[in-house]
Amino acid sequence: MSSILVAGGAGYIGSHASQALRDAGHDVVCYDNLSTGHREALLGGTFVEGDIRDIDLVRRTLRQHRVTAVMHFAALLSVPESVVDPVGYYRNNVTGTLALLEAMVAESVGAFVFSSTAAVYGTPERMPMTEEHPTWPVNTYGETKLAIERALPHYERAYGVRAVSLRYFNASGADPAGRLGEAHHPETHLIPRALTAVTGGPPLDIFGDDYPTPDGTCVRDFIHVTDLADAHVRALNWIDDGGASGSYNVGTGRGESVQKVVETVAGVTGRPVPTAVGPRRTGDPSALVAASDRIQRELAWTPSHSDLKEIVESAWRWHQSGWRGAAGGAG
Repeated sequence: MSSILVAGGAGYIGSHASQALRDAGHDVVCYDNLSTGHREALLGGTFVEGDIRDIDLVRRTLRQHRVTAVMHFAALLSVPESVVDPVGYYRNNVTGTLALLEAMVAESVGAFVFSSTAAVYGTPERMPMTEEHPTWPVNTYGETKLAIERALPHYERAYGVRAVSLRYFNASGADPAGRLGEAHHPETHLIPRALTAVTGGPPLDIFGDDYPTPDGTCVRDFIHVTDLADAHVRALNWIDDGGASGSYNVGTGRGESVQKVVETVAGVTGRPVPTAVGPRRTGDPSALVAASDRIQRELAWTPSHSDLKEIVESAWRWHQSGWRGAAGGAG
């Protein structure tokens, strides 16, 4: 099978995608600077410690391991942080990605799977959101991802780099086999924060309970990280089989409210979730739900682990393991 470089492969989504690639028979070269990822999340393959902006090192790595495709997860991903540190986000997410692409072009690597985000859409005008929805990001993080999506067609025309961008909605859960899981530092994602709250951590902050939704809390589309990893493998296969470049939503098409997540966590753990309701956060839409018909039709992808209860159960098993290794990067 082919050799795939996974930039950011020691992070949350990157480590799960790396495992999915290995399970599919590929050789995996993890390239990560370990600023947010963890060496313990490297369960096999080759590891190169480095920054994606180091073009010479990326080129040597591509050449030495005869890499045929790149999956790119090495991004900063905190929306609030991106607003106060736009320079850092443009430097890593845009300049870094362009450096990675430059190295690919120099070494004649022509397949690229890009970790994008639903944040490229901004405030939703209609629901569920298709890929044709207007792209007007409302934060720096979304802007940096959209900048790369807009650059990729130019790289294909000029250099022959074919690319699939996957627009994630709410990645969540943990490897069903218990090999990997989620732990960002600091943790910002809803489900691990709720699990921390039931195990003696601070109460779960709920930002607004007065939205125009059935229970007043925000509604989001939660996608199991295993299903997300599978989407990346299918995107790679699509490129290998001659499929056209493009962008795909990756979600379930089902919205679950913050309150429903709280209730599900309580049901799975058998413990009440301490909460603290506060005001809305600026820029938080009441609902974000994906239309994923295109990826299901073209890439034959179907979410098979993304029932909310299954997501929480897998995250709870991981949380109870006591290991907090697969942190950080991507999406």
